[in-house]
Amino acid sequence: MSSSVNKCFLIGRLGQQPEIRHTKSGIAVANLSVATSEKYKDKSGEQQEKTEWHKVVFWDRTAEICQEYLHKGSLIYVEGSIHTNKWQDKEGVDRYTTEIKGYRMQMLGGKGDSATKQEKSPQNANSNVADNIEDIEDLPF
Repeated sequence: MSSSVNKCFLIGRLGQQPEIRHTKSGIAVANLSVATSEKYKDKSGEQQEKTEWHKVVFWDRTAEICQEYLHKGSLIYVEGSIHTNKWQDKEGVDRYTTEIKGYRMQMLGGKGDSATKQEKSPQNANSNVADNIEDIEDLPF
């Protein structure tokens, strides 16, 4: 049994349209920018909000689903693991990028939240698996 775990869970909103590309062998890769927010009161009692941005990468069929159904503002649940990539810029300076390699994604929110109104039709009306969930931001965690 492993003595460590690298697993993360996010519920957040997309900050932009998913960026889709394909590898040379034709495998789809989706890059998402997901925002999570935390609300708190500062020392003076004023309500504050802090937003964290997360780079998330999905592969293969999940990437294709992201392209088909997600848009800027979509509320999603993500499971994945955190990875840091090292690379060199044009000047030869080492740079690092931390991202979440997603292996599970679930669309959340109400009707019309995971697809534009033009995309919603009777044949894909059930594509959002969480249509009956109330506003996810009201959950106590």
